[in-house]
Parts: sequence; structure tokens; C-alpha cells
Amino acid sequence: MRSLALWRVSHASLSAPEFSSSGEPSSITATALDLDQNALLVATERKDALNDSEATIAIWRLASEGGASEEGTPSLVTSYATPTQLAANPWSKGTAKGVTAPRKDAEIVSMHVLPDSHSLVVITRAGDITTISLDDDAPSAEVVGSVEGGIMGVAWSPDDTLLVLVTGEDKLLLMTSTFDVLSEGPLHPKEFGEDAPINVGWGAKHTQFHGSLGKAAATSSIPPTAVGASPDDDGHVRVSWRGDGAYFTVSVLEGATEAEARPHRTLRVYSREATLQSTAEPVPGLEHVLSWRPSGNLIVGTQRFGNIPGESAQKSESGSGLGPGRDGRHDIVFFERNGLRHGEFTLREYRAEDAGRAVSEQRRWGYRVREVGWSSDSNVLSVWIEREDGDIVQLWTTGNYHWYLKQEIAAPPGQDGRPGRFTSVQWHPEESLRIILTTPLDVIQRTYAWDTFASPSQSPVDSGSVAVIDGTNILLTPFRSQNVPPPMASHTLSLELPPDLQPAQPKRTPVPVHAAFAHTRDLLAILWEHGAVQVYDLQTRLGPGRGKVMDPVHIWSGKLAPRSYRQAAFAAEGCKEDVRIAVLGSDPGSDAVDVVSVVAIVEKEAKTSDVAFVTHNGRLVSSRSILWEAPDGLVFDVDTERKSASEVAHFPEFCFWTAHAVVNQGESDAPTSLYIGLTHGGKLHVVDGQATRTLATNANSFTITPGFLIFTTTAHVAQFAPLKILATLLKNSETTNVPEFETRRVERGSRIVTAVPSNMSLVLQMPRGNLETINPRPLVMQVVRQEIDSGDYGKAFTACRKHRIDLNVFVEHNPEAFIKGIPSFVEQVADVDYINLFLTSLGQGPLPADVVARICDEIRAELERKDLKKYVNSILTAHVVKRPPDHEAGLALLLRLKESEPDLVEDAVKYIIFLVDADKLFDTALGMYDFSLVLMVAQHAQKDPREYLPFLRELRALDHYYQRFRIDDYLRRYEKALTNLSLAGPERFEEAMAYVEKHQLYDHALSIWRGTDKYEAVLNIYGDWLFDRRDFKEAAFIFRQANSPEKAMIAHEKALDWQELFELAVQQQLSDDDLKDIAYRVAEDLVSKKRTSEAASVLLDYAKDVRESVIALVEGSHFSEARRIIVLHRRPELLEEVIHPGALECRARIAEDMSEMREQLRKQVNRLRELRVRKVEEPEAFYGVEDTDLHNVDVMTDISMAPTMFTRYTVAPSAMSKTSSKRSSRSKRKLERKVGSGRKGTVDEEEYLLKSVSKLVTRFNTTQADSASLLPHLLQFTEEHRAEAASLQQELTEFAAELKEAVEEIWKKTPENEEGTESTPAVDSWAARMDAYEKQKHINPVDKVARPELAKPEWKLRLPDARGSSENR
Repeated sequence: MRSLALWRVSHASLSAPEFSSSGEPSSITATALDLDQNALLVATERKDALNDSEATIAIWRLASEGGASEEGTPSLVTSYATPTQLAANPWSKGTAKGVTAPRKDAEIVSMHVLPDSHSLVVITRAGDITTISLDDDAPSAEVVGSVEGGIMGVAWSPDDTLLVLVTGEDKLLLMTSTFDVLSEGPLHPKEFGEDAPINVGWGAKHTQFHGSLGKAAATSSIPPTAVGASPDDDGHVRVSWRGDGAYFTVSVLEGATEAEARPHRTLRVYSREATLQSTAEPVPGLEHVLSWRPSGNLIVGTQRFGNIPGESAQKSESGSGLGPGRDGRHDIVFFERNGLRHGEFTLREYRAEDAGRAVSEQRRWGYRVREVGWSSDSNVLSVWIEREDGDIVQLWTTGNYHWYLKQEIAAPPGQDGRPGRFTSVQWHPEESLRIILTTPLDVIQRTYAWDTFASPSQSPVDSGSVAVIDGTNILLTPFRSQNVPPPMASHTLSLELPPDLQPAQPKRTPVPVHAAFAHTRDLLAILWEHGAVQVYDLQTRLGPGRGKVMDPVHIWSGKLAPRSYRQAAFAAEGCKEDVRIAVLGSDPGSDAVDVVSVVAIVEKEAKTSDVAFVTHNGRLVSSRSILWEAPDGLVFDVDTERKSASEVAHFPEFCFWTAHAVVNQGESDAPTSLYIGLTHGGKLHVVDGQATRTLATNANSFTITPGFLIFTTTAHVAQFAPLKILATLLKNSETTNVPEFETRRVERGSRIVTAVPSNMSLVLQMPRGNLETINPRPLVMQVVRQEIDSGDYGKAFTACRKHRIDLNVFVEHNPEAFIKGIPSFVEQVADVDYINLFLTSLGQGPLPADVVARICDEIRAELERKDLKKYVNSILTAHVVKRPPDHEAGLALLLRLKESEPDLVEDAVKYIIFLVDADKLFDTALGMYDFSLVLMVAQHAQKDPREYLPFLRELRALDHYYQRFRIDDYLRRYEKALTNLSLAGPERFEEAMAYVEKHQLYDHALSIWRGTDKYEAVLNIYGDWLFDRRDFKEAAFIFRQANSPEKAMIAHEKALDWQELFELAVQQQLSDDDLKDIAYRVAEDLVSKKRTSEAASVLLDYAKDVRESVIALVEGSHFSEARRIIVLHRRPELLEEVIHPGALECRARIAEDMSEMREQLRKQVNRLRELRVRKVEEPEAFYGVEDTDLHNVDVMTDISMAPTMFTRYTVAPSAMSKTSSKRSSRSKRKLERKVGSGRKGTVDEEEYLLKSVSKLVTRFNTTQADSASLLPHLLQFTEEHRAEAASLQQELTEFAAELKEAVEEIWKKTPENEEGTESTPAVDSWAARMDAYEKQKHINPVDKVARPELAKPEWKLRLPDARGSSENR
């Protein structure tokens, strides 16, 4: 669907004084590109009329075409004289016998720049090979060799390393770039070549199927005498290389022989070593042109068919020597590398009025093909046609196996009005769509670009029309109505210019150069390069119907001032009947500037105004206004009234594909203009006049809809950028990042053809040419939201169903507005199935439960108001889709309708059973205590009567409340069942209590029997349950409420709540012996719980046992309190009997603890030192490498193997462990605990040791506190006690110093370990936790474990003798 659009034109002429002198004038004959210097070298030839044996060749340098830059004045490189072909070989063998001698040809056969030596090689027909060094200050020509007999054909390999020469002596030479001969062979070999087919006895032509041609075609063959050459053949040899330089082909005119009575063309394919590979099959009428497609799949030639004009009687019975077919048929034919034919297409130059007569002796058919050539990307085929009234070059492209004629280049008329002639046509080797043409006086460079002529009209009149140029036909397809695959089209518009609008030369209707659509009407403007314009009203049918989809009507034709025009665009129309067209052109010549001609057509009368610019090769911007983009990226607004232009935006670089969009941000904000541009490099820029954003650097196409900028990328993704977001992005200068837009994957290489907002469709074209129409979600959602806002719920609902859009969008878009519009929604979406679908989507969607319930209730109320009978299924759906479902309300509706509409209820029951599980519905009906409803549901659910009838009969026989109790118990509604059981009578109380205990309904039971005489019984049952659960404290509280003091006392004793226990015991007036028994039991339990001070209080207060109380205090190291009690109760003997030995025993216990702590500290510090040395010396062995994915893989085989680095810190399943690789969540967490358990040799050992030392410090702090309470008492007792006090203080001081030094050493950080930790995502999965653990391995454990702090030594005392001097240490 793409067409070739003219982008840049460069025109250079050589001045008359430099270009001609005495004798014949000079003529441009050849060009060569100097890619290193970005220059074009042009060769001119001049022959003396009096001396035709010598010609003067001049080499000129031109700056290569470069956008807006001027080409400058041609400069002469050098000139030299060279012999002509006539002087070197008057009777050359290159012209076959029987063929008319060719016209006077240029002497230069080839001119080529060698990049390695940066020299120009000029090869002439006389046989001279001349080199010119382009690096010299004064370049001069040097003849490096000469070929005897002249040179008939030349071709350089694509890599510039090989040269193929065809000599006048019918020899084929292969030479290096230094002109060393590698191979020499005959030009007319007799053999087929190395790829000659082998006949194995099957697959022959006569065994093949030939369709409607019949068996005669199997034996038919063209006799050799019928294969001849075309009269238009120039007789020259052609050579062409394949793009990769592996093969080359030679086309040569074979002379008449005894076996072959006619001269004819033969194609041969050679390898890079000049070895003959294959010879093409004989083709009658094959002509001289030859070009191998760079991609390598096709070799191009031309073939004539029918009879030769002017020859009524053929010379022999074998015919004219041309191909059999229609007279005048002229095909471009293709060959494969093996020489076989591979398709063709027909040229369109032959005119029926010339049939049977020869137009001229040189051009029998009125024209002939001079040369063909391929663009460097193999996409465009150029055909140089020499006509009687001037030369033209046609540009052909292919798509879907159809060849399109896209552009036509006419040669400028010669001096004195003579027909214009080209002297050379050459494609640029790097810029794929740049072609260089020369005339005798001028050098023309034209650059094309691919463009899509699509209608920019917007909804609701958007037709989605696209125009494709194919010669003088415009292929039109309105994608809103049809998607017609190319090369077909909905309508073919044939163009025919009246004589007064046709160009002067050639006098005919040429191929249009551009086409454009209007914005608000379906108008099409067609532009020709010479200035002719035609406007058509396409009259496209937008809606469905049986009439023509398109019926174009011509409304205006005209011709603009003589210029070279290349682009047309519609401007904003005034009224419906007025049309304004902006046409971009430039004056011919090297000093051309761009001119925008605005044609205003009012009532078929045209008025033209021109606005000129200072540069050329600009571009019109697709817009409702007239915008022109300069080659440097500046965008100007053209004012036709003032004939001036003002700058409105600036692209960072020139953008060939541009568009203008106006974005309305809101009622208060002014509209924002966005200028979108796409460069050939794939950069997509958005400009608003001040700011610029580059949205993509790999874009390949874009289009604009009212809400989106849609573009595709080379990553095969279509992106949808909201225009409002782009406008906001450009206004916010602080935001530099481009947001993420909604995307959709597309097929590889897809490009946008057009977008049809009304159809919510986007049309894409694949590289092979076929089309695909998609409905992207952003476009669909935009239209759906617009229709919801406008209250057109029916269209919105249809669009959502068609494009599979979640119906929750109706509510999510604007909940309050939708609720208000529910009556209209029900009115427009009246179908019951559609409403059910909407309600079901609503219930399964992400909306909150309260919103769903509200909307369901509103819709249900509206449906009941409109027609309850019609919408009964929808009303049931509204009940069921709530969260949680309201099944009872649905069944209640059926009960209401049961008597009045039995048939309706039957269908409704079937429907609700379809929506809800039949068993759930059966239980719901049963829970409503309506057996008729239960039977109705069971019958329609096709349940087995043997399953439910006995159960229902049993229930019917029970009392009212007990029946309901059984039903609720069956439905597992235990609280409701207990309530009904409590109402069944007092005789059911024991059963109720058993039911409470069975289902633990204590709280509910308390609420039921509160305030009754059964309340204390319920409390007792509740208390017993709490006591059994060992929740003694709460059980005691419940027993006290139930007036059960005995049970309360037992519970208090079990809870060790001795204050409450003895309170109750005293209140119950227990005897002293009972109180002592209780006191001894409680004290024993308190001592076992290390609550020694409380045990002492119990023994002293309730057992009156001072000795046991003192013993309990001493056991808890409460010496001060013990001594106080001894003095208070006057029991001094207990000091020596209990306290003195108890103090020594406490001292021994502290010494034992400190010895154990000292041993542990030294062992763990030494191990930490070893680990840290190993971590530095062998880091890989210390850490190992683990893949967390392997935790779920059985890494061990059935044969046991030695542990590895992996098994150092994992527990992988193996044959040794006999465990499965499948782990439950519990076992995985157990594995994690094992991983971090700190076993010796694991990577977690260091962290484990640090935590152990930290716990040791905490333990020592506790020991210090115990020592602080013991030391003062030791000093007050005997000499033995004082010695132990000094010894204890010495041990504490030494161990405190050792522990402090160890902590300082352990928690000292090294520089290499001062790295921060990385955060890990909080994902609750075993693999994620193990992955986080893997990352934590390399973190220094010192950063994980906090450094412990030693408590202040409050135990230090100043001792009276020398043994206490340790306090100063």
C-alpha cells in the first residue's frame, strides 16, 4: 500500500564556456561516485567533426546531493585525449551479423572509483584503461593498459576487487583491481556449464502435467530457427554481477550459424573465477538489457513478442524471431541463476494505434528499452525507455507478486525543443532510493522515499481510504468498508489528462507524482510533476449497503505555473463547496527554491497564490493548515494572504514523515499543537513549539487518531501514546523520561497503513505485501468510553462483546453516572442474555463487593419494574452474582411466582440450577425450612429421590424447633442450630450442653442462657473446657462466676495465682492444716519456677515455717531478705545453719558458670580466627556457589558420592537419605532452619559463633548481677567467706577483661568487609527466601549481628586487706 514519493531533487548544469569549445559540443556520458569524499564525478566527451579518430574526455567533480545544501559549481578534475572506437577497431566483431549497426555510442564504457587507491578508472571502447589519482593536487590521466580489438563490455565486482572485460575479439577477461589477468576465455563457449542438468530417466518435460494446454504442450518446443533478436537490440555485450560478488552474468548477441539462422541473445552465468556455470534457455525476442538483482534471486532482461512493425510478410516460415504472443507485447523477464525463466511482467508503453506500422527505423514500436537497473536494496527496478518524443525512466516495485509502476522521470527537453535524452542512469550504491541521471548538459539527482497516501479524515466521516499509484491508475480502498488485499482494490481510478494538461514532451498522460486526501471530505487530489492537478470527489459509502463502495466524480482540473512539483496537501476548507490545495514545487535549475502554490477552488473557479522560501527540498506537513518543513527541521506556518511564513516549531532533524495534531486539554486550557515527525533513521520526535521529546529511536511508521499517536517499531511492537499525555509531557520540562505506553505485539516487519477510529481498527501491511486489520484495545476502549459518556450503551455493549472487552468498564469508567443511567442501559441492552452476561461479568470482576451489590440491586429493581416475567432469569442472576451470593432471595422470588406462574417458575428453577451448584441450592432451600421449595429444587436438579426423600420424611416427623435444629445441624449452621435447640424445651438442655461441648459453642451458649437458671451450669461446662485446655487463669475466673469456689481454688493453684488462692481459702474458712498443706504445695511449685521470694512469702505467711522460708530465699540468692527474716523472728541459729553454707554454695555455682563461660569463649574465638583466615585465603571454597533452583532437583544418583561445596550447606535429597525431592512447605522451612543452624564447616558458622558470643555476654551480665548481691555478705561472714569474696572478685575482673578484649577483636571491621547489603524483594516463597539467603552469604556477619555491650561492674568493692587489690585492675 506504499508509494514512492519524491523527496529531494538536485540539478546541476555545466556552464557553456567550460562545456563547449571549437568543434562539436561536449556531452555528459558517464558518472562515478566518490563515496569517501561524498562527491559525484562526471565525464564529458567531445569529438572533433573533422577528426573522428580522437575524442577529448573531461572529468568534472560535483558535490553530492545533500538535502538543503547547494551543490556548488562543477570543478574540472582533468581532461585528456583518447582514441575512439573507430580508430581502434573499424570492423569490430561486437556487432552481430544481420543486426543493424547501433547508433553512435559514447566512448566511455565504464567509469569507476576504486576506494583502496582512491583513483578513478576510465575504460573506453577503444580498449584504453586509464587511471586518475584523485588525491593528487593536479590529477592527470595515465593509461595503464590497452586491450586489442577494443572493449565491448565492462563490470566491476561489488567489492571492487575484480573486473570483467569483454573484448572486441570475443574474449572474456577476468582481472584484478591492479589489472592483472586472472582468467581468459572465449565469449561464445559451446558447452552449457558446470550446472548442466542430468537426465536420469524421469521428470522429463513430456511426463509433466500441463493443465489446459494438453499433451501437445509436452512435446512442443521452439525451433532454433525461430529464436531471434529484437530489432531494438543495440548489439552490445552486457555484464552484471550478483550483489554478493559470487557470480556474474554475461548477455551477448550470438551471430547466425548453420544451426541457428538468426542472431539471438544468450545469457550465461559465470562464477567468481570466471568458470561457466549455466547457459539460459533460448528466449526468442530477448533484448540487450541486463541487470542482476543485488539480493541475487533474479536476473532481469526484456523480451519482445508478436510481429515486427512494418514487416507484413515474414522472411521465413519460422516467424519474426520474437516471442509468440500479442503484437506489441513487451515484457520484463526474469531468469534464475541456473538459466531458467522465473516470471515476467508487461510494460505499458505500446499504443494500439501504432499496431502494424513502424514508427521509425531506429524505434520500430515507437520506443525501446535502453537499460534496466536495481536500487541497492533490490526494491526498485528502473527501466530506461527511449521514446520518439523523449526519454523516460520508470520506477517499478513489486508486492504480492504484482509489479507496480510507481514513478516516471522524463528527460528535460533539449535545446531548440528537441526531445530530451538521458545519457546515463545510475543508482546510488549506499542510499537505496537515490538515482542519478544525466542528460548531455545536466546532472539530475533524485531521492525518493516510501510514503502511504492515506485519508486523514476523522470520525464520524473517516473512510480510511488509501490510494496506491500504479501507472496511470489509482488503486483506492476504503478500509472502513472493505479490506481488499493488494494488488486488488475496491476501485481502480483510471487517469487521463486532456491534451491541454499533458506535458509538452512526451505528449501523453504520465504517472502521477503524488496524491492527497482531504481532512473533512472524501476528496482526492492527484498531482503530476509538470503541474497538472485533478480533484475527485470519491463519494465513498461509509455504512453497509448494496451500492458501489466508491463512485469517484471529477470536480476540477487545472495546471499550475511551469515548475517541478512533488507534493500536494489539502488545507482547511472554508465551506463544504470550497477546496484549498497546497502544492509544493521548485523551479528547475541549480538555484531552485521551494514554492508553495495554494489553489483555492470556489465553485469550480481556481485562484492561485504562491509563497516562496529561501531553500529547497522541504516538505509539506500533514495538517489542516498549510505547514512547510525546511530541510533543517524548521516548521513554518504559511500565510497565503501576506505571502509569508512564520516559524512555529523546530524538529531536531529533518523528518520526511510528519503530521500535525491539535490536542484539547480541557475547557479552561488552550488547545496544544503537537508536531510529530519520523526520520529515515527511525527517530520519532514530538514537538509543541518549545519542547521536544524523542519517543522512539527504532520507529518505522506512525499514524494519528483523535486520541492517540500510534507507531510501530523494528522490535515488532505497536505502541499507543495518548495525545493528552504527550502534550502534558512536553509542558513538563522537569520530566525527562518517556512514560511506558500501552503496546501490542505485531508481525515482524509490520508497518501502519492507516487507522480507522470509527471502526476501532488499525490496518498493517506485512513485508510480503498482505494486509492485516486489528482492533487494538486502546482504540476500542476510547470509542467505548465515548459511547458510555454519550449514553449510547447499546453500541458500547456491542463493541465490548465483539472485541472481548471486560464489561466491568461500564462501571469502572464512571460508577455514579452508570447507576443513574441504568434505566437507559436496560432499555438499550434489552436482551435477557445480554443482561445476564453483563451481570455475570460484574460478579466475576475486580469491583468491590459493595459496589457489585449496589448495581445488582439497582438493575434488579429496574427489571422488576419493567417486566418481572420477562426478566426473571436476569433478576435471579442479579441475586446470585453478589458477593456473597444471595441464594435465599432468589429462591424467595421463585416462591412468590410459584402459584401464579408455574411454567415460568419451572424454567427459572432450571436456570438458577444452571447458575448455582445443585447441592448448594438444595441446602439453601432446606435452610429456608420450606419443604415444597426443597422438593422443587431436588426434582429439577435430577437428584435421586432415594437420597433425599427419607431424610425429608424424618424431618417432617419432628417438632418445629427440633426440626429446624436438625436442619441447621445438617447444614453445619451450628450456632443457629443451638438457638433452635434451646427453644425446643428444657428437656433438651442436656442434649444442648452436649452439643455445646461437641462444637465448642460456649460463647453463643452463654449469650443464649444468660439471665436464666441454667446460666451457672453453662459456666461450669465452659470452665471445665478451659481447665482441660490448661487455661487455668481464665478457668478460675469462670468458676468464680459460676459460684464454684472449690474448682476455682484448684484452677488458681494450677495457675500459681497464690494470692487469689489463699483469698478464697480463707473465705472458705479452711483449717490451719489444710492451709499449710496448700502452702507447702504452692511453695514447692513456685521454687521450681524460680519464684523463690514468692515461695518464701507463702511459707512464712501461711505455713508459719521460718526455716523453709529462709532456705527458699537463700536458694534465690536473696541473702539480705533472709537475714532480715532471721532477725525479725529471732532465729539466729539459722545464720550458721542455712545462710553461711548457702553463700558458699552460691559462690561455687558462680565459679562453675564462669569456668564454663571462659572455656566456651576461648574455643569460639579461636574458631572465629580460623574461619576468617580461611575466608581470605580460600574465598571460593569458603562460600561455594549454589543455584537455588537445584533445591527442587534430585542432584544425587543412586550411587553415593562424596559431599561437595553444594552439600556443605544444603540437604539435597540422595540415595543415602532415601528422601523424595518433593518437599512440603513444612519440610522446606525445616531445611531453611538447618541451613542457618551453624553446623561446623558451613558458611553460616561464623554468624552462629557471633550470636553465641553475644549470648555469652548477656549471660555474664546476669552473673555479675548475682555476684553484686553476694559479695557484700561474703565479706561479713567468716574468714573463709572473705577469702572466697576476694577470689570471686579477682575471677570476675579477669574474665571481664578477657571478654571485653574478645568482643573488641571479633567486632572489628576490615575495609574489605564494609560493603553495604543489598535489599531483596519480600516474596513469600521458599525459592525467594533461599535466593535471599544466597545473597546474604557474602555479607559480613559482623554487619548482621549487633555488638553486645558489657554491663557496668557494680560488684567492685574496696576490700580491707591486700587480697582485694585486684579491684584496681
